[in-house]
Amino acid sequence: MEEPRVDLEPAPPSPEDRPADTVDDDPLLWPPGLTWRHVSPKLLVLRRLAVLTWLIPMGIATLLVVLFTEQRWLWYGIPIAGLLAAAWWLRLVSRAVRSWGYVEREDDLLIRRGVLVRRLTIVPYGRMQFVDVRVGPIERMVGIATVQLHTAAAATDAYIPGLPAEEAARLRDVLTALGEARAAGL
Repeated sequence: MEEPRVDLEPAPPSPEDRPADTVDDDPLLWPPGLTWRHVSPKLLVLRRLAVLTWLIPMGIATLLVVLFTEQRWLWYGIPIAGLLAAAWWLRLVSRAVRSWGYVEREDDLLIRRGVLVRRLTIVPYGRMQFVDVRVGPIERMVGIATVQLHTAAAATDAYIPGLPAEEAARLRDVLTALGEARAAGL
């Protein structure tokens, strides 16, 4: 039986693939000499919109407190504190999205994420049972998807959010073919 031919080479990265503000390389955690691929910048837009939707009720509550209090310092203090919290939250979301990266190696897939708590997940191709691609309605509108990897371990949380739809389909096909080829060799 002939082993299926799988093209391990991903599409060449475009200039927008590497955001300017990514998590620094950590030689103690990330293997050296690898070219990490990043998620789509569209994921950052969606995550920022999610943050802003939470800020609307908070802004209304702030407005009510300011309008119905006689403490003049609250008129300035609460809005300034709210703006500072919003800026910090948006910055945190930006760093979290930009920390995502993955590398397809010969025998496994590496996925990294995290800013404060950094995580590196290594999934051997031979351990993959199936690969799932999820696309919600909002993700579909902007053309991104999430690739979820399922292994024999129940606690596996290997997933890559915010991939362009074409890249998600390519990665699904490649990982499925590699998983079948490696599992057949066990």
